[in-house]
Amino acid sequence: MLFVQIVFILLAAKAVGALLKRMGQPEVIGEMMAGFLLGPIVLGYFFPELHHALFKGDAAIQLKTLSDIGILLFMFVVGAEFRFPESSGTRLQGKVLLTGGCSIVIPFALGGAVAPLLFGAFALPGVPRLSFALFIGTVFSVTAFPVLARILKERQMLESEAGSLALMSAALSDVGAWILLAIAAMSLKVDGQWQDLALRLGGLLLLCVASFWCVRPLLKAWIERIGHDGDPRLLVLLLCGALIYGSLTDWLQVHAVFGAFLFGACLPRDQRLLNMLVERVEHIAVIVLMPCFFALAGLNTSTAAFSSVGMSMLALVLLVAVSGKLLGGALGARLAGYPPSVAVAVGVLMNARGLMELVVLKIGLDLGVIGEELFTLFVIMTVATTMMTGPLLHLLHKLGANRRLLSAQ
Repeated sequence: MLFVQIVFILLAAKAVGALLKRMGQPEVIGEMMAGFLLGPIVLGYFFPELHHALFKGDAAIQLKTLSDIGILLFMFVVGAEFRFPESSGTRLQGKVLLTGGCSIVIPFALGGAVAPLLFGAFALPGVPRLSFALFIGTVFSVTAFPVLARILKERQMLESEAGSLALMSAALSDVGAWILLAIAAMSLKVDGQWQDLALRLGGLLLLCVASFWCVRPLLKAWIERIGHDGDPRLLVLLLCGALIYGSLTDWLQVHAVFGAFLFGACLPRDQRLLNMLVERVEHIAVIVLMPCFFALAGLNTSTAAFSSVGMSMLALVLLVAVSGKLLGGALGARLAGYPPSVAVAVGVLMNARGLMELVVLKIGLDLGVIGEELFTLFVIMTVATTMMTGPLLHLLHKLGANRRLLSAQ
């Protein structure tokens, strides 16, 4: 039954992905929507017998295993691909720091402000208020670096002023979001013992320092010695490293995907190595395993989220999410000295959340910080904010063209 389930998931993901791509949206958004459609809200509501047959019992458990492997491998490759774009000096780096900082701080503050309302409506028993508030603030702070890069590439904006600033700021934003997520995850099990939190943070910091100061040079020397000619030892070593790092961060009570991302990030920046990982790991993770992750996320959605309280909270979540990123990105760009047109475009681009947001939400769900109802609302927010990026950019371009036309007359 598992194989039939996987075939059904893959076909649904590719069909919806192709449809969204024809509509001018990134294909990954369609795959995310396919997972939502396979959940209880759509497939389970209109075709309950088919939904039950596909996702009952052990099939759902096996799907979770594939999903966990897929997201771990994907985050490992994201870490390997992750790098700040080349900058032209300290002046631009300061502008990126200011823009990226505002696009984290303002959404995080707004998220913390609405966290008490969401806590009162959706909090699970036993969840500390501090951990919940930290997680909610983190959710609103995320910008999807991989999806944003794809949007900019498709619209030929990678070399534009707004595009380059947004991409570098998104990279900084992702780093900040992962740090905040790690703190939120570790604070969940503190139980008033703040020395335990300090020890976990210290352990995580030690792991990061050891990774970049010790592990990275050793890996670089070993890779240079064996070469990039398809030696299976290299792939085995890298996969084992991602799994070991995942186990270490899981032991530190962060999450396994954080360790996989960290191990990928500490790999030497060699294009041949990255090409090998994309060819042998990313294709399997993205094409086969990630749709399983999207489907599992869809299975964790709940129709209970669409109560009268849920709908009002959804409107609040969307308002805070959009306003936080638009205001944060635009304000940061303006403070960095960019004109209003560029600043607004940066704010629009920083509002794209995509897959990274879904990963953060699934971690929160797995850790028990949020329940299925709030998870559902945030999934809808994730898809909506990412889908609006393209149309808003088109609108800004059109308004700019109209202004130039009027000024010429």
